[in-house]
Amino acid sequence: MPSRTITLDAPFDLIATLRPLARGTGDPTLRLADRRAWRTTRTLDGPATLAIVQRTASIEAEAWGPGADQALADLPRMLGLGAGPFVLGDHHPLVTGLARRSPGLRLLRTEAVLESLVPAILEQKVTGDEARRAWRAVIRAHGAIAPGPAEFRLRLSPEPAALARLPYYVWHPFGVEQRRADLIRRVAMRASWFEETVSLPLPEAYARLTALPGIGPWTAAEVAVRAFGDPDAVSVGDFHLPNLVAYALAGEPRADDARMLELLEPWRGERARVVRLLETSGIRAPRYGPRLTPRRIEGT
Repeated sequence: MPSRTITLDAPFDLIATLRPLARGTGDPTLRLADRRAWRTTRTLDGPATLAIVQRTASIEAEAWGPGADQALADLPRMLGLGAGPFVLGDHHPLVTGLARRSPGLRLLRTEAVLESLVPAILEQKVTGDEARRAWRAVIRAHGAIAPGPAEFRLRLSPEPAALARLPYYVWHPFGVEQRRADLIRRVAMRASWFEETVSLPLPEAYARLTALPGIGPWTAAEVAVRAFGDPDAVSVGDFHLPNLVAYALAGEPRADDARMLELLEPWRGERARVVRLLETSGIRAPRYGPRLTPRRIEGT
């Protein structure tokens, strides 16, 4: 199998950087361990599995499958290695301190749009547990075994053509209602059109993503921060994020989107970097008041 070694010229944190790709601890397409990661993806050349190890001053990677060479060629960009550590100014002492304590954190750029878009659609207006359960179920049922050693036990996300053929009733046992199931099918039918967004300027990419009814600002931002590496993506409409931002930056336990954006304004252009620092900080807003209630539609 092909391999690659990348020399690190700055601090780097492999696990923290890749964590946004994990859809729960049981994600069949990704496994994270101490300074090691295994990831499956679909490239233009075909599927690939990457095994990545962080050494003291380098990244070592091996790859399997028809897309192995392409996955290795894309690895530095995927890991955000060209951008260097976050530099966010002195607008707030907490953010300045977090950036100083997390010099190895980077923003991803997977350039794999549907691999972020489909799970983001599954996460629309439901709890994280519901979305992760559905993601695991559809991969077990319709995702192929990934290339590489059998002990990896990884799977590929379903091919767009396979998702486009799935009728709603197939999704129902996974806890996915018809609205999200139909939206995933429509997205999969136009997979190439959506994948092309990685080569567009960001405003045009966002416009194309949101041109399909059902994909709004929240879903587009969730895709952009992973697939495009957009340093300014903010998931407006998120259930938890405004509270986290307001509590961390202003000591306010609850906030709406307008207040969140107001607090993030000093970092316009770099707001996604600030959000990632806050998400990895361990800070959590107090949990009281109404919560998003899980739904179970499998038996209905």
